[in-house]
Amino acid sequence: MRPDRATNIESWGIDALTLILFRQFKRLLADKGVNLTDSEMQAIADAVAKRDLPTERVQMIIPALDALISESLAVLAGYGLSFAQSLATDMTDLTHLWNTTADFLSIANEKGNAEIRISAGSALMTLLGDYRHVNHLIIAIEHDIQALGTLDVDAMIGKRALLFVARIASPDPNWLDKARAWVTSG
Repeated sequence: MRPDRATNIESWGIDALTLILFRQFKRLLADKGVNLTDSEMQAIADAVAKRDLPTERVQMIIPALDALISESLAVLAGYGLSFAQSLATDMTDLTHLWNTTADFLSIANEKGNAEIRISAGSALMTLLGDYRHVNHLIIAIEHDIQALGTLDVDAMIGKRALLFVARIASPDPNWLDKARAWVTSG
C-alpha cells in the first residue's frame, strides 16, 4: 500500500518541509533574480526550524515569492475567480472558457499551477516570517476539510507552516480554531 503523502508530511521536520518548498520554487525564484544554492536553501531551512532567520537573505526572497503569489492570483482573477473560488470550482464549471481539448488542458494547467503556487508560496512566505498571505493557508485548509473531509498535500503543508509559526501543537484537537484565531488576530 502506498503511503498517504499528506499524512507523510506530518512527520517531516520543519527544516525538511522548508527545503522541499525551496526546491519547488528554485527555478521560479531564479526567474525573479533570486538564485539559491542547495547549501543556501539548506541553511535557511535549518534557520527556519531554529526560529533564527538570516534576515538579509530572507529579505531578498520575500519580494520574489510575493510577486509569484500575486501573479498567480492575477491568473485566477483573469478567470473571474478568487483563490477560494478557484479551489471550489471544477473545470466543468468553466465550460464558457474553453472550446477545445487544448483550451481545456491549457486552462486546467494554468488554474492548477496558480493554486499550487499560491498555497505553497504562502506556506514558504509564512515560514520565512512574512504573513501577508497567511489567509491563503486557512482557505486551502478549510476547502479541503469541507470538500474532502481531510487535507491534501498542499493543505497539509499549509497546516504545518501555520501551526509552526503560530506555535500550535499539531495534535491539539482545536488546532483549526486556534489557527483561525491566530490569523485573524495578526
